[in-house]
This record gives sequence, C-alpha cells and structure tokens, in this order.
Amino acid sequence: MYDPLVNSTPAKQPFCESYWASTVKLGHALPPLKGRQHTDVAIIGAGYTGLLTAYYLASQYHIDCHVLEANQVGFGASARNAGFVLKGSGRLGYAEMEKRWDLNTAKGIYAEFSQAVARVEQLIQQHNIQCEPQQKGYLKVAHNPKALQQLQAAADYIQHKLLEGSNNGASDSRAFQAEFIDADTFRAEYLNHHQAYGALRLNDGFGVNPLKLLLGYKDMVLQQGVTLSEQSCVIDWQQENNQHRLITDQGELLANKVIMAGNAYTPKRFHAATDNKYLPILSNVIVTEPLTAEELHIAGIHTTQVTMDTRILKYYYRLLPDNRLLFGGRGAVWGKDAHQPIYGQRLKLALDKCFPILANKKVQFNWTGWIAAAFDDMPHVYCQNGLGYSLGYCGAGVSFSSQAAYRLAQAIAGETLPNLPLYRQPLPSHPSSILPFGQVKRIGQWGYYHYGWLKDRFG
Repeated sequence: MYDPLVNSTPAKQPFCESYWASTVKLGHALPPLKGRQHTDVAIIGAGYTGLLTAYYLASQYHIDCHVLEANQVGFGASARNAGFVLKGSGRLGYAEMEKRWDLNTAKGIYAEFSQAVARVEQLIQQHNIQCEPQQKGYLKVAHNPKALQQLQAAADYIQHKLLEGSNNGASDSRAFQAEFIDADTFRAEYLNHHQAYGALRLNDGFGVNPLKLLLGYKDMVLQQGVTLSEQSCVIDWQQENNQHRLITDQGELLANKVIMAGNAYTPKRFHAATDNKYLPILSNVIVTEPLTAEELHIAGIHTTQVTMDTRILKYYYRLLPDNRLLFGGRGAVWGKDAHQPIYGQRLKLALDKCFPILANKKVQFNWTGWIAAAFDDMPHVYCQNGLGYSLGYCGAGVSFSSQAAYRLAQAIAGETLPNLPLYRQPLPSHPSSILPFGQVKRIGQWGYYHYGWLKDRFG
C-alpha cells in the first residue's frame, strides 16, 4: 500500500475495494496532461479539497484553473472515509482552544466548523448530488464515567459559551444546540450500546456515501468548464521566474499559482511548505453483511446518526441505508502492514463488545486509508505568495474540506480571510531531528497507540 512516509509518489496505485466502490462505478479516466499547457492556478489533487477549490475559483471568481490527479478521482481519502459530515477537525477541544488563544477565537473556529457542515448540505441540495444523506445528528458516546463528566462539561461549554450571543452564521441558532443524553435514554432511544455511559448530541452532523459525494463534486467542476487531468501525477516541481512548472510523465503545466490539495496522500518529499510537517495515520473501516429487521430490533439500533466514542483511539460507526453496520478505528502504523487481517479482526471484536448480539454477523468489506494530523492538532489552510495548501483534517475532512476550499479560493482571489489560527498560521514543523523523520514519527505513533490503549482501558 502507498505510504506517504515511504513512497516517493502515489501514482499507478490500485483502487480501494471499499464498500463505497461496490455501490457506484468510477467510469473511464479522463485524459492525462499531455504536452505543455498553461493555467492561472494549478490544483494538485482531485479529492474534496481540490475539486471544491476549483469549483469556487471557477464559479465565483472566474479564475482559470487546472486540476491534476495522480490516479483517478476516487483513489484517495475522499473515497475511503466513513462518510461522516460532522462539526470538527483536528484534535483540540473548544475549551482547549480558548486556553490556547481566547474565547472569541474558539467561537470563530466553532463557527467555521458549523458552516462547513452547512456548506456540504447546501452543495448536495443545490446540485442534487445523490449521495444518500442520512438522518441528522452527531452522537459522541462516553466510554467510561470520567468521559461522561467531560461530555457533560462539553455540552455545557458549547451551549453557554460558544453559542452565547451568536448564531454562528445560521438563521436559527437552535440548529447548533448541544444536547446531553443520559445512558438509559441513549440505550432505549438511540443505540443499545453495551459500553455507553451517556452521549453528547450535536444536531447538524449526518452520514453520506463519500464516493458518490466526490463524484458529484467532480461533475460540478466539469460543468464549470474546469480542466481535470487524471493519471497525471506531479513528479517534478520547478519554480522559474515566479512561475511554477509542474511536470508529469506525459506533460508539464505552467501556472502562476499552485494549490496543494493532497492532504495525507501528499508524498514525503514534495514541497518545503508541507514536507515533514504532518503525520499520516492509517484508519481502518469494516462493513458487515446486512442486518435483518429482527437483528436491528434485538441489537437495539434505532438510529442512523453518525456516532463516535470518546476513546483516545476512537471508534466510529453508523447504520448504512441497506442496514449494514459500518465500524471504524485505527489501522496499522506502517503502510506495509495495512492489509494484515489482525486490524480488521480487532475492529470486529470491538464492534461485538458494543453490540454482542451481532457477534455472528460476518464482515463483508474491510479497507484502509490515510488521514493527516498536524503537529499542533489543528488543520491549516494557508496561502501566501501564490502558494496554498490545506492539510491536517484529522479524519473530519468530509465537512471541513468544503470550508477550506472556499477559503483557499477566497485567498487566491485576494480576499481577506477570517483572523483565525486555521488560516493565519502555516503548518508547524516536527520538533525532533535526532532520527530520520519517518522513523521518529512512526516510533512516536507506536508509543502513542500503546499509551492510548492503556488510557482507554484503565482510565
């Protein structure tokens, strides 16, 4: 499997045999970049961020752009994730944001995350994207009594500090209310989860088929007349006289400005702006065979709302439209180990502990994909001197990529972005230089996983 810390290029990689890939056909690839071409803005990567940045540049600012995709649209993280459109990105809580900066900054970031969810919903409706949006609601489940107290505090913080005096850009602030649910109510009305101590519910999250959403974005971009070149991996990047020269195996693209939109699939050596400035993390997802109506009733699964727990090594899950249960969590540390069966087996064991009645249900799909974490635990959408990137969604890119793309387009067009750390600070570098960079990160990740396992188990 392609590993961003090992392989120099993501080109010519096999497509992921995910559940999503079984629901829709990708069709034939668009022609690759050939010969020498020119554009105002080159966009590297045709996932959510790259496609939507192109869409906003073309539709709102009438700026010429050209998107380069290393494989075919549907290869990377945008087609491998769990399809959770939820408020949040990075690993910082809002109270932590207030301590790091101030309350107004925390409110501003909360508003951006809220607008991201609303933006995805608006795009789906406006362009009639058939991506199977499900029941609204994001459930965060407390996995022990201490986590329960933290969720109660989080619900109170959101309701009484972040929402005070502001509707966060919404016409009705009730759409952003945080609701605390006690354990008995949660098990009776939502999920009969055998490890749940209660939950926090936010009203504006929902699930989608992420590949169908991505292909909907692709259609939007093509309808705007944007050039999209598939099978066009950038193998060399030269800067000459304030112009960027992006070289592929069959052509070259000359651009005045460049947006890097590969997120976790960005190679280890690509550009100084992103090299050695993020940690790629493998996420693993399993999907069961369909559950019968009787099994759903006995298991106590009463909702299709997207759900995640409070563990350090989080599990996330939801009931799909065809009554399969999706369940995800961390995968291997190294890409070379991604397809070892132990990681899918661990997820199934975790699923069975949550819903013991489903222990005999078979897993029919098992796949992995990379997510990206920045070293300060927050995403960075940064543009300076005609070079921009968005990186570090930490698993919440289905929603925040839409807001990031909108802000990138604004920046390229010369507009002023909100004065928030998300948009004002470049990616920080890794603090250690003792060992080779990849080795440092993976050793640290291995240690963090063991710490997280102990912390989650013993509190």
